[in-house]
Amino acid sequence: MFTTSRRQMMASCASASLAFPFLSLGAQPKINITGTRVISLRPNHYHGWPTLARRMDGELLLVCSGGRESHVCPFGQVELMRSKDGGQTWTFPRVLLDSPIDDRDAGILETAKGALLATTFTSNAYDEYYLKKGSHKNWPEKRRNQWLAAHNRVPASARKKELGNWMIRSTDGGVTWSPRYDSLVNSPHGPVNLKDGRIIYPGKNLWHEKTWIGVCESKDDGQSWKRLAQIPTRKGDDPENYHELHGVEAVNGNLVVQIRNHNKANNGETLQTESTDEGRTWSEPISIGVWGLPSHLLRLNDGRLLMSYGHRRKPFGNQARVSSDHGKTWSEPVIVSGDGVGGDLGYPTTVQLEDGSLVTVWYEKMAGSTLAVLRQAKWKLS
Repeated sequence: MFTTSRRQMMASCASASLAFPFLSLGAQPKINITGTRVISLRPNHYHGWPTLARRMDGELLLVCSGGRESHVCPFGQVELMRSKDGGQTWTFPRVLLDSPIDDRDAGILETAKGALLATTFTSNAYDEYYLKKGSHKNWPEKRRNQWLAAHNRVPASARKKELGNWMIRSTDGGVTWSPRYDSLVNSPHGPVNLKDGRIIYPGKNLWHEKTWIGVCESKDDGQSWKRLAQIPTRKGDDPENYHELHGVEAVNGNLVVQIRNHNKANNGETLQTESTDEGRTWSEPISIGVWGLPSHLLRLNDGRLLMSYGHRRKPFGNQARVSSDHGKTWSEPVIVSGDGVGGDLGYPTTVQLEDGSLVTVWYEKMAGSTLAVLRQAKWKLS
């Protein structure tokens, strides 16, 4: 979701000497798109900021912020869809969370022990952007009344208390879920598993007076979280302009985290930081020379790393790059989708199927509509 307006909304340590050189661009891999289609099943709603996960039994899980009217509104819900056939068909969405304010970017992870962790953050940006400015007074009566009815579900003091970074957990495959609890940080695609059994969550502590960008850790299968390490700020940067982190563990054990950057230097590019000591310390972020964001990281079956990211200028769509050296260098981009009509799209998230093919899902507002849909591409990479 993170547009300029969202950055405005967000506005309301251990450092390792792990310096690595500017990441160069390698050869462009070959890509074969075998199909692209819309998969969202609620055509009268706006869908945003999905995350896709593949379970150990092969089932695909897809979460997003659904039930919406627009990019910023009071109606957002965390929804879950399932696919038993590699994304050929999807179940009708089930609402997992629906707070009295806006539930936004949704993440999903199956832990090594089989638990499911779903993440989100809550926002009252719709109030700041529209209601407090009186914009709703000029709307059609039906729309105005719907917004006010949603806004007034709880009093103002309760709305403020609803702001937070949230996680819910299921131990029965997603049939039942725990009450939401504080995950300390948020990022759109949620936490990631490590081979030693820990789970880490690179993210940002939204809605706190002092910005903290770093990595949290769980040693109890996602039931509780603590801060593991702060990510250092690049010289001249404001950490408030670091957003939407995601991480991956490379086959050599290095941890790689990418950051959406909106500082003056390399504005709109992806920064990268690494840890070689299991996440206890992190290198100072550097630009990897990639315009586009935010990124989702995946370790492929052959050990290479894949980054998928939105491209909000021509060609509007989603791109991916591959690293064959644990994230030290990245390939030239391949275009997963390039037929977008504007910048209200992205947040691609990718899984690899048993046969090696890839499935990527993103959100996109398409031509002739005010509502964003979920689109899916199935593709192969050489």
